[in-house]
Amino acid sequence: MKTTFFDIENWKEIGATLARNKTRTFLTAFGIFWGTAMLAMLLGGAKGLENMLRRNFEGFATNTAVLFPNRTTMSYQGFNKGTSWKLTATDQKNIRAGIPEIEALTGINDLTATIAHGTLSTSANVSGVDADYTKIFEPIIQEGRFINESDDILEKKICVIGKNIAGTLFPDSSPIGEYIEVSNVYFKIVGIAYQTSEIQINGKLDDSVIVPLGVFRKAFNRGEDLGAMMFTVKNGTTPTELKPRLMRILTGNHKMLHPDDENAMFFMDVSEQFKMVDNLFMGISLLALFVGAGTLIAGIIGVGNIMWVIVKERTQEIGIRRAIGAKPSDIITQVLSEGVALTTVAGIAGITFATIVLKIVEMLTTDEKGTPQFMLSFDGAMEIVLVFMILGIGAGFIPAVKAMKIKPIEAMNSK
Repeated sequence: MKTTFFDIENWKEIGATLARNKTRTFLTAFGIFWGTAMLAMLLGGAKGLENMLRRNFEGFATNTAVLFPNRTTMSYQGFNKGTSWKLTATDQKNIRAGIPEIEALTGINDLTATIAHGTLSTSANVSGVDADYTKIFEPIIQEGRFINESDDILEKKICVIGKNIAGTLFPDSSPIGEYIEVSNVYFKIVGIAYQTSEIQINGKLDDSVIVPLGVFRKAFNRGEDLGAMMFTVKNGTTPTELKPRLMRILTGNHKMLHPDDENAMFFMDVSEQFKMVDNLFMGISLLALFVGAGTLIAGIIGVGNIMWVIVKERTQEIGIRRAIGAKPSDIITQVLSEGVALTTVAGIAGITFATIVLKIVEMLTTDEKGTPQFMLSFDGAMEIVLVFMILGIGAGFIPAVKAMKIKPIEAMNSK
């Protein structure tokens, strides 16, 4: 008598064996089903949650630093501590020339003003930025274009307005080519922009007016002053590594700055914040894997228990099989096949259930920002099923070895 894994008669017998005690088989299969579903839902849910949170940072470069002046905290060269100072266009020029590791750099100036067109008006933040701004914070262009380098060089009085401002001042027509008044200065609208992320730079882009930095300084009498600077760094460098060199350049331009007075400059390395977020997501994924694996192991233990009981109940049958010529390998194949059948069917059912649940959650969380992808990849699903099959084989191995060692005469005399 020879039993093979792919023998159809073998699988019919497996089905009949598992059907003899429907309650026990169902409870064991449910343990595997729930363990698989929990693991898949936790992994897919963790990925979806990560996608949802990452949408809040969409369009913002992760290797960015923000810099703006604080009051001095150390007396130096006749200047008392508490002296205020300002970043300048000269600082920006020297930093760009002196630190080649910087990839993109923009100065920032801003003010809050009344924006008017005809009889309609609204209050908004007005920001002056360089063309490199789009390399740091990528806006979504609804219509027209964003400012570019030639706009600043040619000192064009143009602007890009947020979509909310466009809706307020131009409710029934396109604003492209029209003019708005900002504190008695007129700017031609060349684009409408907005953002989907929650990161705000001097206010949300949807409610802002963006103009070329040089034009802003002249139009609103800012001279060479800058309110802040933002920059990104090239691969292989972090913004924090450049901080000492930034400080040397700034202390060379501003006599009141002590070389060791780091508190006189507010410096935020955004890449460190993103690294913390990455570590948080990794922790969530590991926790999901740990909880899911615990549920999985509980189900596999159930498989081992039912295989052990089945072997005990079928001791006489196994003895008869051995007596009529069944080899030990045939007995092992028979028992292991039952474990594989139980784990595979219940595991695939669990994956299917988890996929349906994740799809429903994905549909419920889809909004104007996009779809968060609460889904388990096909490869991930197959990996879970494969792990369950391997563990199912392992769970049935000890009972299978016990069945193989049963001597025919002892088995047939057992009660």
